[in-house]
Amino acid sequence: MNYVLTPEQKTDLQKAIREISNSMIRTEAERDLIKEIVKEQSDQLQIPKKIINKIAKTFHKQSLHQEVADHEDFVELYEKVTSVSTQKNTTQP
Repeated sequence: MNYVLTPEQKTDLQKAIREISNSMIRTEAERDLIKEIVKEQSDQLQIPKKIINKIAKTFHKQSLHQEVADHEDFVELYEKVTSVSTQKNTTQP
């Protein structure tokens, strides 16, 4: 492909690329900060990082009701699936 850019378009694109790169740097820094906070809280409170992350994401999205509904669906399906398999085979994999 042959892209033809005017000098103004080239300058605008360069500025946009720099802005995107700067945003990516900030995003990486925020991710690192989140990891540090989660690790610190996990170490102090002896709560698994997975649980802290899930609580934080649920809080951020304000999606507790959806999380509960999804879990109830999971439990219901799990019980249906395992009740059939446990009748045929009482050993777990």
